[in-house]
Amino acid sequence: MDKKQLTETDIRTKFITPALVGTSSAKWNVMTQVREEVFFTKGRVIVRGKTVRRGEAKKADYILYFKPGVPIAVIEAKDNNHSVGAGMQQALEYAEILDVPFAYSCNGDAFLEHDRTSSSTAVEREIALDQFPTPEELWSRYINSKGYNPAQAAVAAQDYYDDGSGKAPRYYQLNAINRTIDAIARGENRLLLVMATGTGKTYTAFQIIWRLWKSGAKKRILFLVDRNILADQTKTNDFKPFGQAMTKITNRTVDKAFEIYLALYQAVSGTDDEQNIYKQFSPDFFDLVIVDECHRGSAADDANWRKVLEYFSSATQIGLTATPKETEDVSNIEYFGDPLYTYSLKQGIDDGFLAPYKVVRIGIDKDLDGWRPEKGKTDKHGQLIEDREYNETDFDRNLILEKRTELVAHKVTQFLKATDRFAKTIVFCENIDHAERMRQALVNGNADLAAANNRYVMRITGDNDEGKAQLDNFIDPESTFPVIATTSQLMSTGIDAQTCRLIVLDKRIASMAEFKQIIGRGTRINEDYGKLYFTIMDFKRATALFADPKFDGDPVQVYEPKLDDSPVPPDDHSATDSPLICYSNGVEPGTPLEAREPTPRYIVDDVEVTVATERVQYLDADGKLITESLKDYTRKAVRKAYTSLDAFLNAWNEADRKQAIVDELATQGVFIDELTEQVNRDLDAFDLICHVAFDQKPLTRRERADKVRKRNVFGKYGDKTRAVLEALLDKYADAGLKSVESLGILKVDPLSTFGTPIEIVKLFGGKPKYLAAIQELEEQIYSEAA
Repeated sequence: MDKKQLTETDIRTKFITPALVGTSSAKWNVMTQVREEVFFTKGRVIVRGKTVRRGEAKKADYILYFKPGVPIAVIEAKDNNHSVGAGMQQALEYAEILDVPFAYSCNGDAFLEHDRTSSSTAVEREIALDQFPTPEELWSRYINSKGYNPAQAAVAAQDYYDDGSGKAPRYYQLNAINRTIDAIARGENRLLLVMATGTGKTYTAFQIIWRLWKSGAKKRILFLVDRNILADQTKTNDFKPFGQAMTKITNRTVDKAFEIYLALYQAVSGTDDEQNIYKQFSPDFFDLVIVDECHRGSAADDANWRKVLEYFSSATQIGLTATPKETEDVSNIEYFGDPLYTYSLKQGIDDGFLAPYKVVRIGIDKDLDGWRPEKGKTDKHGQLIEDREYNETDFDRNLILEKRTELVAHKVTQFLKATDRFAKTIVFCENIDHAERMRQALVNGNADLAAANNRYVMRITGDNDEGKAQLDNFIDPESTFPVIATTSQLMSTGIDAQTCRLIVLDKRIASMAEFKQIIGRGTRINEDYGKLYFTIMDFKRATALFADPKFDGDPVQVYEPKLDDSPVPPDDHSATDSPLICYSNGVEPGTPLEAREPTPRYIVDDVEVTVATERVQYLDADGKLITESLKDYTRKAVRKAYTSLDAFLNAWNEADRKQAIVDELATQGVFIDELTEQVNRDLDAFDLICHVAFDQKPLTRRERADKVRKRNVFGKYGDKTRAVLEALLDKYADAGLKSVESLGILKVDPLSTFGTPIEIVKLFGGKPKYLAAIQELEEQIYSEAA
């Protein structure tokens, strides 16, 4: 056997896997400890106009596990034409992402090992194939580097919960869980995990609790949330396996017979001592307290959550948040310490686990320019309006411009009518009164659907039982209604709206934490329902926070339409960059206080309001905000891959399959189909690229096909084979390159009249000769460069 002739797959099958298993299968268990070709990301969702594709996912050749859920090594394989260490840099990149201590490269001759736990000079060493370490050896080296005693090692090796369904934590969840278990095993008691909305914080918390509970390291656990719906979702979904060991504290009553407690912080604390029912537990009753969404109150020195945490100060405490709060007066980090692990919105979008988004920015004239009433102006109720300039800080608070509300509702309706009228939509308003007026305006704007089902538009706010009763239906992907929800703050956090496709911002947002939480309502992906990205429609310039250094996930597109333009972002549009008062209202514990303000002083119904600006921007495949058109973006992307026209022509002519070049460019965000719609539908990929990227005069597909016929290149073929090639040339002229290179085209008329695909291939003397004829046909098509 000549190793040099073997593919990378052969090297893995014939040399690497046998070396892992051992001669008597005594080393690594292939079924439970070895995974090959592991895709650990999904591939970024790339949006260009109406085209949505996934970029390339990250894939490790091997991931080795000490036990399920405890990865310990990665191996990158290369064929034997490479050196032993040729894959090491890739292996180290993946080892860092996956948080594993050992990285290996192998070409079938030997392994090169990199020990990331070692601080000595022998970080890398070459080892023979039959000397690859056993799982026990690697685990022993790892726990020795950590300085674990036997009890700590047992906690670190505790099994994950497995329900047999195949559901397993994603790589970043494993990182967060394993780092937390490691920190607690080493005696740390204040921990902070920062994970973007939609990345599974509650599931991560469940696995942390499960492993600590099952190992006996923690016996009584308190999980604190700030909303009833969060507690109920947690109990019935992620925490369900705890079964009879779990209870939810309700009606301010305490039963000390359980081990896992779910509680709203409002239900266990209050301003009076008799309301602080957490004091019915002894201070050392819980040995683990986890605070979900810890940015929402526990960070403040005098907050109720902080009092609960200080009472149970002997317990290990973990804060979970998507948005750590750091202000002059409030700090998560001061209390919990620096984040033990962070998985940001940008990382989630880059990995393809979170949905990217477009932004439609709509500037309303009165918001941008302000409004001053003429002398003696009265509102619709006859009140004299105070003579001063009113601006966006006044609107929908102490001054209501009814036509402004109608305009916002009109733009939302216009967008839905142009895209999907049943796309789940959340409209964030200044306060409850504003949310109700917006509901009415949207009902009037969608009278046909609202008449067919009165739940088409619902106000879902803390003071409205009918609306809150529809919250589960809104977040249920299988439930059509409600379609549009108007809200103030109730839906800004903790709502798992997987199919939300449109978020409307008609409220001022000064807090980065609140902004990220609201954006997080749309970042979940649900491929079963075609939800891969969403749109933000911003009327209050809230998305100016994108420019804040603390924001970590840019939009794929920002669009500012003019007065009469559609609010739907176009496929190609050049552009340039560019304290809420809360009242109680008797809302039940566990429901956040909505921003209901006193009745506005003035309600004006006769002041015209118009759209002043709208704008669009794209993100490239790396998540960088760009402001040029799709053509400009394509030009830069192609020239980055091919430094000159000659370089592109050489690559094109040398490619066995031209479509492979098109597919590779698509992973960089260059979508030929979308570009064709904008430039010329009669051009194929070759001419589009040469024209857009290198300013060459293009030929249409029909012109290229005609030039081939004039050269009489089919003269050497027999009648039947010549007829097949001429039919393929017609297909190229009609549909482009992909149809010529696909064997499937042989099943389509008129080619199917020549026989089955196998029979047609036989006319050429077999598949190799058929493919050679296709390659010659392509050479003739592209013999004249653009």
